[in-house]
Amino acid sequence: MCASCPRAFDEALVSGYLDGELTQAAEQKVRIHVEDCAHCRALLAELRTMREATMSTAFVAPDDRQWDERPRSGLSLLSRGAGWVLGLVWVAAVAVYGLWQLWISPAGLVEKVLAFGGLSALALLLISVALDRLAAARTDPYREVQK
Repeated sequence: MCASCPRAFDEALVSGYLDGELTQAAEQKVRIHVEDCAHCRALLAELRTMREATMSTAFVAPDDRQWDERPRSGLSLLSRGAGWVLGLVWVAAVAVYGLWQLWISPAGLVEKVLAFGGLSALALLLISVALDRLAAARTDPYREVQK
């Protein structure tokens, strides 16, 4: 509702009027109200000005090279690949060590089953996603599209 309007007219109707989204009856209601209400008339003029400014603003599209996230050199590609491999090996080693410690610990069977079952489920889900992504990457018709 419009706080400054003496009849508490709904500002959303003024915006809808400007956008041409109202029914004929609602449009007529707004037109009649705007003729009588200086505040809503000013609001309509302000919205119209903002809409024109927004519609006439030109945006400069960045160069395609700015969007490219691939490594730019062979050394960068090598270091990124090595980083991923080392990171995955480290995660696997920590997980195996943690599971081994849990297995040889005096924890009860329930705790061991819960830990192994949960981690096994998580690992299977991650493997499933990785396999799906690899299969999709081979058949993706847009893999050569850049931007």
